[in-house]
Amino acid sequence: MNNTPTLQASVLPPSAGWAWILQGYHLFRAQPLAMLFWSTATSFIIQVGSVIPVIGQMALVLLTPLLTFLTLNACRTISRGQKMVPGLWLAPLKAPGVMPALLRLGSAYLGFTLLAAFVSVLPFLSSLVQSLGTGSDPDYASLAQAMWGPMLVFGGFYVLLSALFWHAPALMGWHALPLKRALFYSMVACWRTKWAIVLYVGSWAAVYYGLSLLLGTLASAGLTANSMTWISLILDIVLTALLYCSFYPVYATTFRANDTSALQA
Repeated sequence: MNNTPTLQASVLPPSAGWAWILQGYHLFRAQPLAMLFWSTATSFIIQVGSVIPVIGQMALVLLTPLLTFLTLNACRTISRGQKMVPGLWLAPLKAPGVMPALLRLGSAYLGFTLLAAFVSVLPFLSSLVQSLGTGSDPDYASLAQAMWGPMLVFGGFYVLLSALFWHAPALMGWHALPLKRALFYSMVACWRTKWAIVLYVGSWAAVYYGLSLLLGTLASAGLTANSMTWISLILDIVLTALLYCSFYPVYATTFRANDTSALQA
């Protein structure tokens, strides 16, 4: 569908950040098994990609917009009261022009990410090389300290990239916007909802930090390594499913999607 003429990002209060999480929880409650399946499937894809040096990580970045779009479609289907059956998961990619558009977006995301990494490392290249030393065993403590500068610079670039690409999968997949316009609309939308996004991201960061503290407490209580692995895996899958469910409310309330009435505050 192409709703470009009426597409406009809303200005939302900071409290929308919490509302998105709550609305995502309601979506999860509607069909928890479907979203737990998707959380497990994407976790498997990420694990496979992470064990393949370089190529695997690059493929994950390339496919991120596509996976995001499939997540948004699943959540939209659930918000409309429809059952997510196996045949619906990949159906959005069969629409004319959607797959090529998302792959173009993924290629742009990969290119910008590599460029940001290069620009972040370049000013610190001499200190990084020096920290490696000339011996066969590098000084890992010095290397870790030298990496702080590039990581901070890349973090700044990543915030900008996140704003550019946050809404782009939906804008290209649902509204058929060209790449440059989708990136521009996404940036404007993120600026208009910036404080809500800050609260949203901060809240999820606190949740995952709380999970880390919980796992640390359980480990201190004497749980076996095997038990800790299973508990960590289950909690991570559930929280990731809840996180995915909150993606659609962000889009739906920002762009006032036609089916936002299905979202409960």
